[in-house]
Amino acid sequence: MSSISAEKWRKVKEIFYAALQLAPAERERFLDESCKGDEDLRREVESLLASSEAAGSFMQNAAAIEVPEAFAETGAKLHVGQNLNHYRIFKLLGRGGMGEVYLAEDTKLKRRVALKVLPAALSDDKDRLRRFEQEARAASALNHPNILTIHEIGKADDTYFIVSEFVEGETLREKLRGRVLPLGETLDLGVQAASALAAAHASGIIHRDIKSENIIVRADGLVKILDFGLAKLTANQPVVETEAETLAQVKTASGVILGTAAYMSPEQARGKQTDARTDVFSLGVVIYEMIAGRQPFAGETMSDTLAAILKSEPAPLSEYISDIPPELEKIVGKALRKNADERYQHIKDLLIDLRDLKQDLEFAAQLRRSAPTKATAGNAEDVTNVQTAQTTSMAQHLAGEIKNHKLASIAALLALVVGISALYYFTRGNISNKQTSNAPIDSIAVLPFANAAQDPNAEYLSDGITESLINDLSQLSNLKVMSSSSVFRYKDKEQDAQKIGHELNVRAVLTGSVKQIGDQLIINVSLDDVKDNHRIWGEQYVRKFADVLAVQNEIAQEVSSNLRVKLTGAEQQQLAKRYTENAEAYQLYLKGMYEWKKHTQEDLQKAIEYFKQAKELDPNYALAYSGLSASYGVLGNSYLPPRESFPEAKAYAAKAVALDDTLAEAHSAMGAVRLYYDWDFAEAQKELKRAQSLDPNDAAAHHLYADSLEIMGRFDEAKAERDHALKLDPLSPLYNMADGATLYFAHQDEEAIAQFEKTINLEPRFVLAYLYLGEAYEQKKMYAQAIATYQKGMTQAERHPLLIAALGHAYAVSGERGKANQTLNELRELSKRRYVTPYLTAIIYLGLGDKEQAFAWLDKASQDRSSFLIWLKVEPLFDPLRDDPRFQNLLRRVGLMP
Repeated sequence: MSSISAEKWRKVKEIFYAALQLAPAERERFLDESCKGDEDLRREVESLLASSEAAGSFMQNAAAIEVPEAFAETGAKLHVGQNLNHYRIFKLLGRGGMGEVYLAEDTKLKRRVALKVLPAALSDDKDRLRRFEQEARAASALNHPNILTIHEIGKADDTYFIVSEFVEGETLREKLRGRVLPLGETLDLGVQAASALAAAHASGIIHRDIKSENIIVRADGLVKILDFGLAKLTANQPVVETEAETLAQVKTASGVILGTAAYMSPEQARGKQTDARTDVFSLGVVIYEMIAGRQPFAGETMSDTLAAILKSEPAPLSEYISDIPPELEKIVGKALRKNADERYQHIKDLLIDLRDLKQDLEFAAQLRRSAPTKATAGNAEDVTNVQTAQTTSMAQHLAGEIKNHKLASIAALLALVVGISALYYFTRGNISNKQTSNAPIDSIAVLPFANAAQDPNAEYLSDGITESLINDLSQLSNLKVMSSSSVFRYKDKEQDAQKIGHELNVRAVLTGSVKQIGDQLIINVSLDDVKDNHRIWGEQYVRKFADVLAVQNEIAQEVSSNLRVKLTGAEQQQLAKRYTENAEAYQLYLKGMYEWKKHTQEDLQKAIEYFKQAKELDPNYALAYSGLSASYGVLGNSYLPPRESFPEAKAYAAKAVALDDTLAEAHSAMGAVRLYYDWDFAEAQKELKRAQSLDPNDAAAHHLYADSLEIMGRFDEAKAERDHALKLDPLSPLYNMADGATLYFAHQDEEAIAQFEKTINLEPRFVLAYLYLGEAYEQKKMYAQAIATYQKGMTQAERHPLLIAALGHAYAVSGERGKANQTLNELRELSKRRYVTPYLTAIIYLGLGDKEQAFAWLDKASQDRSSFLIWLKVEPLFDPLRDDPRFQNLLRRVGLMP
């Protein structure tokens, strides 16, 4: 490089940095105006602009031009034989724009390493130091055989350095050298590169600079991906060092282009926001290059190249290879779609297609070697005929040899027959599997993860991770996910995946275990196909507890990928979504949900405390607010006056919706408040429909929506919603009971009784099932059975106010008024210790035929805004009051009549 003055360098830098901020189309005009005919000045600026694309990361060997001060260093920073900490320098491997790479020896571990140092002139540049640390942290967070392993990031005196494994091989650019690689080798390299990127994306890291120079191929064919210097740490980035400060991310300003022009995705070329799909496009360019021997969008200038990426379609690969498999052309074409929404939405999908095609081609080649026919792996009938004919032919030949007593030949021929027969059965099985393996699996049950440590204090964690995975997966529209109340019935029981899958009518079952040791978290997961009881996928994750959010995202993404569920762009983003970045807040939320599920007053209060602590740590944590809303809602229905607890529930639901309008739980919570407390049934249905659209597998939203239909007498529609809820959560006692309640309100008493008995068999301690079963018996005037049912419920479950009031009503209508009055006294005494809704006292007076007292207590219930009143229009118990004007007025107050 020619020598230029410091003043000239200052001007070069000034124009260079200004040009970086412009879109490519605007740069030519800017350079015309800024350089004003100074060709040397323009040449230097354009050289820097070109090198800003070509310059690799800290671990890249190729020489590149950087800022002027870096060029002032004419000699190597380190010399042969020098020690840097415990690394002895062997030789200089290369000098790049962001530093020098040396071959060195780790004198402690006695191994050769690659050591990259940052130029001294850049050591004081905070942005470049941040980029230096970003690459090291991003790369060191990854542990994959196809990703360069980072051993250490350090500083000795004023020298910053990164130490990585030393890889002997050649870059893919060197390997190509304008030639075309064999198809099998292309697919093998593509599969390895895609596998590496899938691991990076699962850890929340997007490469953003995939190109031939950043792919090294060892002599044994193993691929290593380099250069995470442009890596983007996404929202689900795991924390690499919990004791470290939160990393300041290097963000790209609008219009600033990072990457190498010929391999950029269209969104990169425009300087727009990028996601994991940009790596899909870049890898598509690399695969195209391996097949065609040239890049799909190469131009004479950078502007030409960017214009081609944005506007032109690449030449069909069939122009370069006449016999290219159509499937491969389709795969590459999909990877190179300019619209990111039309591209592969996940690198794992591209990996699966490449791997499947590679296996198909290998299979076809194997058949051609073993059978000189035209059979192909894509035609199962031809393959079967080939193998059958070949086996028959060999058997005939063997018979002839036996006849001739050629024993040596017999042994050889026997071995050949066995081999051919095995190949026949193996290939026949493979063909059968190929015909079904690509079909997506559309239903799954996530069974309760085992508490491997058997620590009662950690039970919330295993349960919480299970619930979180269910919630993540349930938002996928093409996947049926069993609700938690059904799967948690298998908690602490032997988990036979195939048996449970058949019981729940799902195709796949996910099982797992969680163990916490200090700040380490060990999660084992297994995904099994119920159809043939084979393992689809399994993995062990060993992470810091602070990474629990990241690992849950990773598991959910792996599950959806291995089920071959096709995700929309929105669903892919939703699956990677984190509701908080604060691991401690998340831990408190899990504890809150663990207590909430118990539904006792004491446990609900504990849940509220946990949720409040979670929102204190993260005031924007919408799930914590929806948890608070749900907790106050249950308290208001059972333990506290509705006017005391439901305003809290409403406020927290509103806050949750305001923080995250895409949170299904928030809209379900608001829908419940609108339904049970506000008596605004139209708004309730609106909120619940929104919840259903956000989470198609939310059984609770269907259950609540059924309530909103049922109270209006729209029983057929309500029954359809009940059926939907039961399909998602078939073992839920609540949803089974509610299905019977719809039949009861529709005066289908025989069917209702059968459903309530089924519910009691499912859960013998469920109060509401006894309540409605007894009421159904009352409608059939089977008062003895009704009384026996209420009494059994009190012994099996608890002496609940609901059962006390129902028993009093049954006593009254059956003529046992003294016993009915005793239940009235019992309710009065109970109300001194806990809240008892006035509605229940009205029920007993109704049975006694005392309409004045019944209406008086119903008025009190109305003032309390008791949720029981919304069923007045359909509850058969109130048939004796329907002609009374006071009842019509009450219906209007509740909103059940115009």
